[in-house]
Amino acid sequence: MPASDDIDGKKAVIQRTLKSMRIGIAADHGGFELKECLAANLREAGHAVIDFGAGEWEPSDDYPDFIVPMARAVARGDVERGVAVCGSGVGACVAANKIAGVRACLIHEIFSARQGVEDDDLNVICLGGRVVNADLAWELVSTFLSARFSGADRHRRRLAKVTELEIKE
Repeated sequence: MPASDDIDGKKAVIQRTLKSMRIGIAADHGGFELKECLAANLREAGHAVIDFGAGEWEPSDDYPDFIVPMARAVARGDVERGVAVCGSGVGACVAANKIAGVRACLIHEIFSARQGVEDDDLNVICLGGRVVNADLAWELVSTFLSARFSGADRHRRRLAKVTELEIKE
């Protein structure tokens, strides 16, 4: 395990390289603890964090009640990106993707956190609060936020097909 100073140093480098953004964050009981940790890290990194809940740990709450309003805010452009957390991340991903204009993905490794934005213009990262620890989650979110859509013709063509599906369906 890296020493605490190594982890703190890595966090400081990540914080200095991230452009300040307006980030929406939401979680149910399964992701509440991780959401709170990530929200604190995001604020410390200089981001404006809009917390869509849950505001407290409640074992009987339902992820769509928090994830859907956050996803709508992403789709409207009220926030630039979103972070959705539930126990596995799966339910959060399903709910977020029901909102037109949202491109959400369950992410548990670094490559997809970056590539999902660069190629697919991912705008919501979904995490499992019972699957990833806080350090890995922060690395994933930091990678997601620092990545930029490439705008390559092939990626725009593919996204146009996805948008067409949203309109037709």
